[in-house]
Amino acid sequence: MSSAITVQAESQSSKIKFHKVADEYLDNVYFFYQPTAGTTAGYHQYDTRLEDFSSKSINAEIAALTNFEKRVSAIPAGTLDQTTRGDRTILLGNIHSRLLTLQTIRPSAKNADNYSTACANAAFTLMERKFASPDDRLRSLIAREKQMPALLDEARGNLKNPPRVFTEIAIEQLPGVISFFEHDVPLAFADAHDTGLKQHLSETNAAVIAALKNYLSWLKADLLAQSNGDFRIGAETFQKKLQYDEMVDVPLDKLLEIGWADMRRNQQQFAQVSKQLEPGKDPRAVLMQLGENHPPPDHLIDAFRATFDSLLSFIRTHHILTITSDVRPIVEETPPFMRATTFASMDSPGPYEKHATDSYFNVTLPDPSMTPAQVEGFMHAFNVGTVISTSVHEAYPGHYVQYLFSSQAPSRVRKVLSSNTNVEGWAHYTEQMMLDQGYGQPGAGAKDERESKFLRLGQLQDALLRNARFIVGIQMHTGKMSLDQAIDFFQKEGYQSKETAIVETKRGAGDPTYLYYTLGKIEIMKLREDLQRKQGTTFSLEQFHDNFLRQGFPPIKIAREALLGDDSPAL
Repeated sequence: MSSAITVQAESQSSKIKFHKVADEYLDNVYFFYQPTAGTTAGYHQYDTRLEDFSSKSINAEIAALTNFEKRVSAIPAGTLDQTTRGDRTILLGNIHSRLLTLQTIRPSAKNADNYSTACANAAFTLMERKFASPDDRLRSLIAREKQMPALLDEARGNLKNPPRVFTEIAIEQLPGVISFFEHDVPLAFADAHDTGLKQHLSETNAAVIAALKNYLSWLKADLLAQSNGDFRIGAETFQKKLQYDEMVDVPLDKLLEIGWADMRRNQQQFAQVSKQLEPGKDPRAVLMQLGENHPPPDHLIDAFRATFDSLLSFIRTHHILTITSDVRPIVEETPPFMRATTFASMDSPGPYEKHATDSYFNVTLPDPSMTPAQVEGFMHAFNVGTVISTSVHEAYPGHYVQYLFSSQAPSRVRKVLSSNTNVEGWAHYTEQMMLDQGYGQPGAGAKDERESKFLRLGQLQDALLRNARFIVGIQMHTGKMSLDQAIDFFQKEGYQSKETAIVETKRGAGDPTYLYYTLGKIEIMKLREDLQRKQGTTFSLEQFHDNFLRQGFPPIKIAREALLGDDSPAL
């Protein structure tokens, strides 16, 4: 047998072995210990199971992760083809990141919101998509609800001196979670036929509501006073998390330089556009004017829905990328348990969901308890420019288009395990890319030149929000910025309202590496420039975008190797 044939056979054998191990990991570890993620992905064998944050379960998961780390590492990377070699890196990164979370970051011991949100998410994933009959989904919900009081009881033993901000977030979110179980859950299964199941639901649901109310009382009366812990993960853990999740090993001080440089560029461009729009006004006065130019709160959802026609028309006529479906996402209000930390999001079906394939564009409306002044401040985040920018980010050609392409990903690993620099970096990249390509000009998304400039300011304001996340995340979690300083930074440097600044700071306390928006965007911009330099006049923006999206959701470094054919730096 020739050496070439021998190498080919060895490569094929290693590839088969890897995919076997990868499938076992995803089925028996990744989804087994995160069953709600299994439901979301479209694997409904996990529908009756609930997350378990007990020390016994965590120790068992750590043992399983350690075992699979050895098994995956034992498969030599050099024997694998390029795609499978990338999958091996992704899988090891996921294992290492999960171990870092369980052993070092330890959210089960620090974050009270994880418990109540886990209950709400577990129910919501069974309610939102009609992947089975109402009765079948109701049986699964009842099975999950039976386990929820014990999950909330587990929190009392696990939460030891947590950070105050995490306990405050849980307290803020819980009334919405309780209301969700009181009203939304029974309504979602009103069309179930089995009266016995409905009666059973009323019993399990009542028990969950009582447990949630008791949990809220305990958080207020006991845990809050004991919440003096540190939310910061520290520089070493931050660097490891970036390496495991995103394949980014650039030192944090260098990353800060990159983040500051991008922020200053965006601030400078904001000033230039402001001057063109209002020559005699300070950019911050123009920012206030931009914020005041927003839809009425009760028309916000309609305003987002109305953007789809012009976005789709522009994408098709300007050959931005291939739109593979005429089905549009459904715009609706954000679920109650998500409203404290997000303004908008896209909820698309998992890659293996075969029956319920609707996507939901969630928009957070002002809370009814807000004063008129607070509502106005809140609505500044939804000005005429950021409505367009957010629609681009969440729908076209952002997250929803990523979902449309996900079926073309080359492997199960790349459909299930996603890098945030890819997912969020792409969506953020498209905000600028669409305007750079001409969207938002008069007759193409804007009614006149003045509105066109407001759209650019809205895009830049969103970019500055992500720039602020970049810097705040590193600075807060390395002990160089307090929560109050972060709120101030979002307002002064990120050009955000105080209401937005508070939400973003809370998010950053629990999502330390949320720099991935700007980081991913910068990596994608560099990849595009490098590929354009290599291909010259044959470069096609549409082909680049399509080929990038077909890679699935790997770290940008892996996508670079696939598209460029080399191992050049991603930053």
